[in-house]
Amino acid sequence: MHTKSHILDTIQRKVVVSCQALPEEPLHSPFIMGRMAYAAYLGGASGIRANSVEDIKEIKKHVSLPIIGIIKSVYEGSEVFITPTLKEVDELYREGVDMIAMDATDRIRPDGSTISELFPQLREKYKDQLFMADCSTYEEAVRAVELGFDSIGTTLSGYTEATKDRSLPDFVLVEKLVNTISVPVIAEGGISTPEELKRLFDLGIYSAVVGSAITRPMEITKKFIKAVE
Repeated sequence: MHTKSHILDTIQRKVVVSCQALPEEPLHSPFIMGRMAYAAYLGGASGIRANSVEDIKEIKKHVSLPIIGIIKSVYEGSEVFITPTLKEVDELYREGVDMIAMDATDRIRPDGSTISELFPQLREKYKDQLFMADCSTYEEAVRAVELGFDSIGTTLSGYTEATKDRSLPDFVLVEKLVNTISVPVIAEGGISTPEELKRLFDLGIYSAVVGSAITRPMEITKKFIKAVE
């Protein structure tokens, strides 16, 4: 595991590539995600965001880049599925991921708690761990900083009931965060062109996560097909 400051330095003003495939997608397999991460590394990525301990173990065999780890778990009765409970955090910590990202929206979690109730326990338990707050609104981001998260991601803007009408990337949210909060702002969500990425860095973001536009060929194909239909 890299040191906290080294991990943040490594991704500063650089691009993290998200290498994920859900069970229903054709590329779903730790083997393929390992190769995908290696391809991203060769292309110049400075970090990898990955889902599941199995994928992360495989990715580590191919690259030594910092890993932002998540575990997507769907629980009945809760909309929170990115590292939703203590169980997933424990698994990621045991695996030794450099940064753990988790849903930090104000939605009720599977165990009935809110992030304000859950995170202080995690911060106390894992003092040496970097945590990234996947947020959807400015208010959620501010609260996440107060709770002790090490970085803020705009990951869930556009993906919650309250924000589903936002156009992505959420430049407005990014600009407001960059100008007002004290921890690194990591732009994530809907970054589909190099031009959008550059604009986000011009706004002053610390780092950015690009996923679908690089690592989800099925989604990329759909965009091209839609253009000619």
